[in-house]
Amino acid sequence: MRISIYLPILAGVLFAAIGQVALKAGADGKQALVEFFNPWIVFGLVCYGVGTLLWIFSLSQTRLTVVYPFTALTFVLVYVAGIVVFGEHIGFAQWLGVALILGGLYLVAVVQ
Repeated sequence: MRISIYLPILAGVLFAAIGQVALKAGADGKQALVEFFNPWIVFGLVCYGVGTLLWIFSLSQTRLTVVYPFTALTFVLVYVAGIVVFGEHIGFAQWLGVALILGGLYLVAVVQ
């Protein structure tokens, strides 16, 4: 598999993760519907849009069974962002889950 196949996939994953973190930042502490119309929410939606376009491009370039497992990487990146950006704490079981996701991604998507 060419490395050029993985670049748009990874970029799409990164944009999706950034979008999710931006949506959390924009939604945090808000209660009224009008409060959800803010720059963080708009930024998050734009990131999701860019990520979706990269995802569609990736699907046009290779098999679904290569592209789809990378959705799991989005969960890992958002989890790490929760720790780094929002100061959330996770325990051993959660770290083990992240390790299992990464191991599974390696087996499913990388090992051919």
